[in-house]
Order: sequence, then structure tokens, then C-alpha cells
Amino acid sequence: MRWGIIILLSVSWGNKYNMKKLKRIREWTTIPGNFQPGAYNSITDVPGVTVGQVTIKTNDARTGVTIISPTADDIFLHPIPAAVAVGNGFGKLVGALQVEELGEIESLIGLTNTLSVAAVLQGLINYHVPKMPEGRNSINIVVGETNDSRLNDIRGCHVTPKHVAKAIAALSKDVEEGSVGAGAGTTCFGFKGGIGTASRIIPGAVSGEENDYIVGTLVQSNYGGNLSVYGKNIPKPQIVSQDGSCMIVILTNAPISPLQLKRVAKRGLIGMTNTGSYMSHGSGDFAIAASNYEKNRHVGKTAKQGCSYYFLDNSQLNPFFEATAEAVQEALYNSLTMAYGAEKNGIFYPGFNFAEYL
Repeated sequence: MRWGIIILLSVSWGNKYNMKKLKRIREWTTIPGNFQPGAYNSITDVPGVTVGQVTIKTNDARTGVTIISPTADDIFLHPIPAAVAVGNGFGKLVGALQVEELGEIESLIGLTNTLSVAAVLQGLINYHVPKMPEGRNSINIVVGETNDSRLNDIRGCHVTPKHVAKAIAALSKDVEEGSVGAGAGTTCFGFKGGIGTASRIIPGAVSGEENDYIVGTLVQSNYGGNLSVYGKNIPKPQIVSQDGSCMIVILTNAPISPLQLKRVAKRGLIGMTNTGSYMSHGSGDFAIAASNYEKNRHVGKTAKQGCSYYFLDNSQLNPFFEATAEAVQEALYNSLTMAYGAEKNGIFYPGFNFAEYL
């Protein structure tokens, strides 16, 4: 079961919005690649990772918030290695500079619309600060965004810190896709965009490790270009702006260092370009990658002294690069195929029904 919290107020939905039967992309076609998905084919296949979402749909608003918890631990007390890669920097990824400087992330990850970043930031502060030890008076909150104004009354700033609290309360292994959470009002290639997720297993026999590892991805699609689905070019349903944005979250339980994670994050952007994006001038395209490998989670200053960390050798990274690009590409397609169409100001953004192009 895949679910989230949806807040509906006085909304009427015509048949054209709901006639499409929702299927993930691998239910429509054979997925090329060298790696198999995890049990959920979701970012939550990575041990310890959970996702919570709140969707806001009213007569004016079509937006929401998506929260990703990268680890089952208190991430502020036990930060994990992380890095950010930028495809095109026309965006507002809060907290990115400190992640880059320190090579770690210490908060839950929030996604929302551009003008609700402050509300989600405050909501995550409200969650983390009461749990922080006395005397610790700073935290680097990470919030990403895309501009959903094509379908949402973005100036209304409908997301509040209370929605963040509800999304955190809904954290689960189940991840709903499509027109939900931070993807409720997004568009992609002229179709309805949204939230998508996918994962890949990297066998130990391939990476040279004793254990198998997982790479999981979650995306918020809101960009343009020339849609191609595994080599099949898809005509645009309408003439639309090519500007927009895409947020990509990549999590793994493999022992990967911050510098290596930056390289992994760059491959997430390759997954995006594989769908037909060229990252236009007005697009804010960011990938944030983190590893929750248990032995590399940071601990208190006293306990950390003398600790040693284990990271993969650079020569072992190729399978992780390939698996990341595969998973992000599939997650982006899922964000399209799992979304119902939506309309604003007479412009209709249909859900992407791949059956029409088979």
C-alpha cells in the first residue's frame, strides 16, 4: 500500500482528470539496465529510510510537502556523509552550502514549492530543535523546491509548519507517487509531473564487497525538454515553457564518502538528462546524495576521537554510478505515469499514459 495525507477542500474533479489507469513505468514496458530494483522499488528500500507526505488540494491550491528521513537514528546527533551536485542552479536548495562544506547532512530533507521553503524550514526547525542537546543552538536544515505555479496558487503560501509536522508523523516505508506531496502541483514535459521513486540493488559480487547494497532515489519532477522513454520520443501534448526544476534525492547504505557521494549525485543528473532534459536556463536542478552506512555515522566529539571510517575504493564506484542513473531515470518516469491530469486557467496538463505511445 502506498499512501500519504491528502487535505481536500471544495474541489470538483472531472472525468478527464481520473480516467487514466495509474501504473508505474515497469508495468508498461521492459526496463533496460544491469541492476534489479529492491523489494519496494523505492527509496525506502534503503534500510532506515522513510518518507512522509502531505498533499494540499483546494479550489486555489495544489501543492504540499514531502519529508525524507535518511536514517532511523536521530540524524542531528548522528550526521551522515552527504554531498550536493548542481545541474543548473536556478533554484533555492536551503542548506546546500554547509552540506558541501562539511560533507554531511544533519536534518530530515524537505521538499515543497518555491514560496513555501520558509514554512518547511520552520516546520523542520520545530521538529529538530526540541530534540537537540542543551547548548546546541544551530542546525543546518535541508529544504529543496520547485515552482509549481502553473497549477498552484503559489503566492498564497498554503503550506504551513503544521503540514510539515503531519508529514513527519506520516513517515513510512510506503511512498505514494504522482500528484502528491511536493509534487501535487508540478508539471513535466507538458504533462502532469509529481513525486517518483525507484531503487537498485548492487550485488556484492559486482561491487567487490561482502554485502549487497541498495541505492534508492526520490524525485520531484517539474522540468521541460523533449521527453524520451527509453529511446522512444514522446510528442509534447502542448507548447509549454521549457523552464522548471527537478529535485533528486539519492540515498544508499553503501560505505561511500562525501567526495564519492558528490560523484554519485552527478550521475543522478545523468538519469534526468536521459529522460530528455537539457536543464534549461530557468531550471533549478539539484541532486543531494547521502550514505547511512552504519559504521560511518558521526557520533559525539568525545566518542568520535580515534574512530576510523570505511569507504569504498574509487575503483568500486562504477556499479553505483550506473545504478543511480538507472534508478533516477525510472523514478522520473514513475512521477509521470503515476500522476493524474490537472488544469489551471484553462490549460490542462494530462497524466502521461504510456499505453498511448506503445
